[in-house]
Amino acid sequence: MVQNKWNDSEVAQGDGLESLVYRSNLLGSDRAVVNIGGGNTSSKTMEKDFKGDDIEVMWVKGSGSDLATMKAHNFTGLKMDDIRPLLERDDMSDEEMVDYLSHCMIDSKHPRSSIETLLHAFLPFKQVDHTHPDAIISIACADNGKEIAEEIYGDRFVWVPYIRPGFKLSKMIAEGVKDNPKAELVIMEKHGLVTWGETSKESYNKTIEIINEAESYINQKAQGKTLFGGEKYQTVAKEEREKLLAEVMPIVRGQVSNDKQMLATYNDDDDVLTFVNSVNAEQLSQVGAACPDHLVHTKRVPLYIDWDPQSGDIDLLKEKIVKGIKAYKEEYVAYFERNKNEGDEIMETAPRIILIPGLGMINTGKDWKAANISEQLYHRAIAVMSGATVLGNFVSLNEEESYLIEYWPLELYKLSLAPPETEFSRQVAFVTGGAGGIGTATTYRLIEDGAHVVIADINLEGAENLAKEINDKYGWNRAFAVKMDVTKEEEVQAAIAASVREYGGIDILVNNAGLASSSPFEETSMDQWNLNINVLVTGYFLVAREVFKLMKDQGIGGNMVFIGSKNSIYAGKNAAAYSTAKAAEVHLARTVAADGGALGIRVNSVLPDAVIRGSKIWDSSWKKERASSYGIGTDDLEEHYRKRTILNVNILPEDIAESVAFLASSKAAKTTGCMVTVDGGVAAAFTR
Repeated sequence: MVQNKWNDSEVAQGDGLESLVYRSNLLGSDRAVVNIGGGNTSSKTMEKDFKGDDIEVMWVKGSGSDLATMKAHNFTGLKMDDIRPLLERDDMSDEEMVDYLSHCMIDSKHPRSSIETLLHAFLPFKQVDHTHPDAIISIACADNGKEIAEEIYGDRFVWVPYIRPGFKLSKMIAEGVKDNPKAELVIMEKHGLVTWGETSKESYNKTIEIINEAESYINQKAQGKTLFGGEKYQTVAKEEREKLLAEVMPIVRGQVSNDKQMLATYNDDDDVLTFVNSVNAEQLSQVGAACPDHLVHTKRVPLYIDWDPQSGDIDLLKEKIVKGIKAYKEEYVAYFERNKNEGDEIMETAPRIILIPGLGMINTGKDWKAANISEQLYHRAIAVMSGATVLGNFVSLNEEESYLIEYWPLELYKLSLAPPETEFSRQVAFVTGGAGGIGTATTYRLIEDGAHVVIADINLEGAENLAKEINDKYGWNRAFAVKMDVTKEEEVQAAIAASVREYGGIDILVNNAGLASSSPFEETSMDQWNLNINVLVTGYFLVAREVFKLMKDQGIGGNMVFIGSKNSIYAGKNAAAYSTAKAAEVHLARTVAADGGALGIRVNSVLPDAVIRGSKIWDSSWKKERASSYGIGTDDLEEHYRKRTILNVNILPEDIAESVAFLASSKAAKTTGCMVTVDGGVAAAFTR
C-alpha cells in the first residue's frame, strides 16, 4: 500500500506555493504514485500583481520538471482571470494554447507551464493533483477498466476515454466533474488519475486514499493467481548472470550506437526477473506502453530476446541480440514511415529496453541518467501489466496514438530543455590511477566535457571519495569507483567487467597508474626493477589489452592515452628502472596504435615532466631521491624543475589533463601513435 507521508511540522502554514512544493515532493518521492518526470500539481492562491492589486493566480508545474525534486522556481504562475474565458471555447490547437498561456504568466521568467495546465485551471478546486499511480493505471489499462472502477468507487469517479492531453481533454474532465457532483476522482483511460481538495493536505490525503482503495482491490483479486502465466525460464545464478551481462552489454552498446553513441545499464531486480522469465512476457511486452509518459523514454515496445538461459549458449545469445536490434531498428523506421506527419524527423531507432530471460533488462540512453529513467519507467510498466492482467487483459495505446505522443511537439519540447551535448557526451572514460593528481585532474576535465568516468585505483577509498565529490557536483552517477591493482590480471578484468555493467562499455582509456624509484644504476635492486616494469609496462599492457578487446567487441572505435614521461625519451640520471619502463610504455602504445587502426582505435601518449603538485608519486621517497640526484634539497626541487624549462614554467596536473582531453577528442581524430610532450620545454627531451 502507498504510505501517507504528510507531516504538519514539515510544511509551512497555509496553502501557498511552499505548501504546493511540499505536496509535490511527497507525491513524487514514491514512483508507484508518480512517474519520474511525469505528473503535475497546482494550487490557486491570491497574490499581489505589479500594481499591488489582488489577483487569483494558479501555480502549476513547469514543463520538464520532476515532482520529486522541483522547487518553487520550477512552478509557473498564471492569472486565472485570463484563463477562465477559455472554458467558453469549443476547441483550441496546441500551438494556440501554448501561445495563449504564455500571455497569462505573471512573470515571463517562469518556465513554460505544464502540457496539462488547463486540466488544472478548468477544475473549480483550489488544489489539483494529476498522478500516474501503478494501481490506477492498472485499471486504466485493463480492457474492463471502467467496470472495475465502478466496483471500487461506485458513483464517486469520472471515467474519461483516452484522448491526447490538451484543450479537449481538459474540457472533457471539467464537464465530467461538473456533471457528477459526487465525483472525488477522474480516471483517464490509458493515462492516469486526477484528484483535488480545498487545502494542500486534503488534496494529498485524497490522492493517497484513492490509490490505496485501488491497490487493496487489486491485491484481493490477485490472491491465488499466477502472475504473467507463470514461470517459463529460470534465473541464471547471480555470479554467472553478471559474467554474461559483462559479455553481452558491449555487444548491445555497439549495436544501438550505430545512429548515435549510447550508454547501457542493466537491472535484475526480482520484479524484472519474474516478468522476463514468465510465459506471457513476450506477448505482453509487445502490447504497447503502459502510459503516455513512458513513450518518449521507453518507446512503444521493448525488444524481447527469445533465448533459453538454461542452454547457456552465450554465442547464440549474442547472435540473437545483434539480429534483434537490427530488426527492431528496421521496424522502427517502418513505424515512423507509416505514421509520420510533414516536418517530423525520425529519432534514434534503437530500443530503449531489452528484455532477456534469465538475465533481466538492459536499458539504453544518451547517458546514464537517460538509461536510468527508461529503467525506472519500465519497472512501472511491469507493475501496471501485473495489475491489469489480474483484473482483465492489458491494453495500451494503438500505434497511431503512440506515434502522436512520441512525436508530439509539446513532449519533444521537454526533451529540448536538456543541456546541449558536449565533446565527450555519450562516452565512457576509464582512468587508471584515477585518485592521484593527474588522474583527478583528468577525471574532472573529461567530466566537465560530458564524459562518464570510471575511477580505477588501488586506493579504493580515494577513488570512492573522488567519485562522491564528482557525483555530488554533477549528479546522476557521472563517476564510478573501482579497486584495481594494474599488475593483477584478475583485478583488471574484474574492474573492466564492473565498468561494463555500470555504463555498457568504455570509449576512452587513460593509462595513468604510476610509481617511480630512483637510485644509482649499480644500486638498483631487482625489487625496484621488477616493480617499475610490473606497474608501468605489464600493468599498462594488461589494462590496454582488456580494453582493446572490449572496444573490438563494441565495434565503435575508441581512444587510448598513455601517460608516459620525459624519461620515455630522455635517460634520466639515477633512474634506470623508471626510464626503461617509461620508454617501453610509449613503445607499447605505438604497437597498440598499429594494431588498432583498422578498428578505429587511436592510441597516443602524453609525456609530462615533474608534475609535483597533487601527485602521490612525489609524496613518496621519489621526491627525496630526485632531489638527492641533483644535489639540492626537496624544498628546492619544484623551482629547479621550473628553471630548467625553456618556458620557465611548472607543469601542473591540469596541463596533462588538457592534453589527454585533446588527444581523446574529435580534434585529434586523425592522430594516432603520437607522443605529445608537456614538460615546459626540456631541450634534452625533444622528440626526434
